[in-house]
Amino acid sequence: MTVDYNAMSDDAFRTLVHEFVSHHYPKELRFQIGQLHHEVTKGWYQTLSRRGWVAPGWPVENGGMGLNPTKRIIFNEVFDAHGCARYADNGVMMAGPLLIGFGTSAQRERFLPKVLNGEEVWCQGYSEPGSGSDLASLRTEAVWNGDGWNITGQKIWTSRANQADWCHMLVRTDKNVTKPQDGISYFLVPLKVAGVTIRPINILSMKDDFCEVFLDNVKVPADALVGQLHKGWAIVKALMGGERLFIGASAQSFNALKILRQLAKDTGRWGEPAFMDRYVRLVADLYDHNSLYEAGLEKVRAGGELGLEGAMLKVHQTEMYKRIASAAVELAGPYAGVSSAQADGRDSQVAAHFLASLSTTIYGGSSEVQRNILAKQALNLP
Repeated sequence: MTVDYNAMSDDAFRTLVHEFVSHHYPKELRFQIGQLHHEVTKGWYQTLSRRGWVAPGWPVENGGMGLNPTKRIIFNEVFDAHGCARYADNGVMMAGPLLIGFGTSAQRERFLPKVLNGEEVWCQGYSEPGSGSDLASLRTEAVWNGDGWNITGQKIWTSRANQADWCHMLVRTDKNVTKPQDGISYFLVPLKVAGVTIRPINILSMKDDFCEVFLDNVKVPADALVGQLHKGWAIVKALMGGERLFIGASAQSFNALKILRQLAKDTGRWGEPAFMDRYVRLVADLYDHNSLYEAGLEKVRAGGELGLEGAMLKVHQTEMYKRIASAAVELAGPYAGVSSAQADGRDSQVAAHFLASLSTTIYGGSSEVQRNILAKQALNLP
């Protein structure tokens, strides 16, 4: 029986999600920072799959919950408050919407069920050496071979490619273009085939979440192309617009602010004028951001598209998170290096939050690039 969650009151829906998460989410996985390995979270993923809750934003006809933006925010807020770790969600957040919005019926039938049941894990191939924020300069190339395509090039900072089965990626299919954004196409590429080499990159958190992916004449069939040939840039713009709404959500910074407040009480700094002045400024700025976020949410709820507001939300939220996490590091003193959860489940992972906050200002479009977009398109600066 299909449930219309959008017809429920917000309070009833929040209670429903809270009760399910409290009963089913593994206690040992609470309050972990970042995305855990797929093998660690696979049981939870399958629990959500059996419930039909893996893809809250997908349409019901594609196996999702069909939640509107308001209900999706409530869903995410409950998960965040309970300390639910991220699972292998690229298939849900990016590959699924890509295929639902731009794929063929055959592509949807082939791939979506295996995203929903966790059988196939996805990663995203955008950035390249020298083509990160300036993504339109990418050089990975696909050449038509008569039956399909041969792809050659390199992707970098590919999150969790070493856990993935498939990669959805942007590839150049036409070099003779006036604008670099033209001549780029969107492909679905298997990673466990001849010609693909994946090399993990160790980062400050001592995890191998990021990878380099080398593609040496990798053969893919004609139906590996998503959407129209040479029109991949329009697809990625549509996908990133939705992503920035949720990256710009206030919940991440509100959770970090709770940690900062508790840390101040634990260290005896709560009530000190210098700290309280800084804390109140952070609170005021965060509530200003939340007003902007609510306005963006209302626009999307009414059927509009998030334009420059997406860049504003993305910059402001991620910079807010970094400011709050930095304040916690300064406040924690010798405990600022703690990066694991407390035995009692209390989230005081100061170092982990700080490192995570730095990465948020880069992924999904760096703060510098978002500011340039706003300067040119909103302020008409050169």
